Amino acid sequence: MITIGSLSLQNRLILAPLAGYSNLPFRILCREYGAGLCVTEMISCHGLVYNQANTLRLLASCCSERPVSFQLFGSDPAVMGEAAARLNSFSPDIIDINMGCPVKKVTKRGAGAALMTDIVNAEQIIRAVVASARCPVTVKLRSGPDLRTINVKEFARMSEAQGIAAVALHGRTWSQGFSGAADWQIIAEVKRTISIPVIGNGDICTYAEAMQRIAQSGCDAAMIGRAALGNPWVFNPGDKPKTLQGVLRGANRHLCLIEQYSANPGQTTASIKNHLGRYFSGLRGSSAIRKRIYETKSWESLQGLLHTISQESTT
Repeated sequence: MITIGSLSLQNRLILAPLAGYSNLPFRILCREYGAGLCVTEMISCHGLVYNQANTLRLLASCCSERPVSFQLFGSDPAVMGEAAARLNSFSPDIIDINMGCPVKKVTKRGAGAALMTDIVNAEQIIRAVVASARCPVTVKLRSGPDLRTINVKEFARMSEAQGIAAVALHGRTWSQGFSGAADWQIIAEVKRTISIPVIGNGDICTYAEAMQRIAQSGCDAAMIGRAALGNPWVFNPGDKPKTLQGVLRGANRHLCLIEQYSANPGQTTASIKNHLGRYFSGLRGSSAIRKRIYETKSWESLQGLLHTISQESTT
């Protein structure tokens, strides 16, 4: 168990925010498979304040996914504070501030990992969000701008002083992006530096690896991102099924949730196929299955294909 502010999580494994993937259906699925907390896709503070439709769609939530963390990004303290105030009406369990995204379209505006180069502005953003939020506020950091400037301990101390309830740390720098290896030693050092919970992130592919990282670093929880795609089983010790039928149960459940919580599943068939194809990685004949998935033309044919594959596997 991990406690963040007034919130207690039953599982110390958390779904990371994944742009284009960690929507409501996938978050519910991961919660059903054991994730203690899920974080939404990044929510633009400007998009929220100006009521932009694409941003507002990211706020979809329901009781069955609770607790949930809504992640904000931006570089203007005043707008971030106003966005946090608006989020209150959606009753988030946590508001998370993104200071770790290395993607250029985010950092070129001074947001995400670019904030690791401006501790003064980062502090003002944290102060504004904490003052506006009615729930615990967390922050997602990287180890620093680059390998020559590892400044995350300074940011972590500042974050704690400004009322942050927990720090999530990806063990790579901004310049590394997702290349190289995550540095879990710096995660361990940050844990020894501050008294609030530290959530480690980077290069975790299995439940066993997550437990090992937590034990070795002393951090309070682990955040799993890309390894959860096509593998919601990563959040519990049972691991991913080794059989096609076992994998199909998870994939079918994902499709059911998409159908239940998406206004028009057919509009997102392309992204769904990309996500769905990942379920079959590692299984015998997986390449042929993925090819059939990518060749489907509609939501209905995608549903029918999984039924056909299931029948073929039992004959």
